[in-house]
Amino acid sequence: MTSANSNNVPSAEASRQRLKIVATRYLVSPIVRVLVALRVTPDTLTWLGLAGGGGAAALLWSGHWVWGGVAVLASSALDMLDGALARATGAASKYGALLDSTLDRVGEAVILFGMLGYYARRGDTEETLLLFAAVVGSGLVSYVKARTEGLGIPCNVGLVTRPERIIILGTGLLAGHIATVIALYLITVLSFVTAAHRFLDAGRRARQA
Repeated sequence: MTSANSNNVPSAEASRQRLKIVATRYLVSPIVRVLVALRVTPDTLTWLGLAGGGGAAALLWSGHWVWGGVAVLASSALDMLDGALARATGAASKYGALLDSTLDRVGEAVILFGMLGYYARRGDTEETLLLFAAVVGSGLVSYVKARTEGLGIPCNVGLVTRPERIIILGTGLLAGHIATVIALYLITVLSFVTAAHRFLDAGRRARQA
């Protein structure tokens, strides 16, 4: 018997896919056409995204929250374009996908490390511990998906993946210190919820296999 909750998951995923299609058509595709004309490669965008994350970390380490937020959102935009560019140019490959996924996680960790440095130097214990929890939660989200798909089980559920985490964090940084702390709490809680959701869904699928 199919539960009501399992019926809601495809609906949420379908809504996310519809939003992605609209964003791709009206925002991503025009930018990709420009990048193709400039002969920019997908791997170049991937490395630029990591460099942007490093720049954001340096700004956050020094306490420049607004500019750090701008850099966070800008670097994440590059991360979202590399895959689209690879598909548009026929350059998609397993190595490119591996590089993209790996550097995405490194970039996110670098950004959070920059914030950790700022809070640690100030002696802000609550924010320091919160950042640690956010790193653990974010890592679990990615790990459960990777382990699940490594077992041959699809894993497309969950409220907050990396793009959502980056948007929440970037928005909080732009709004100031209090909003940033709230954003970190949201990221932490929703990351653990997402990891648990993915684990339970994968466990159900594994038992049915």
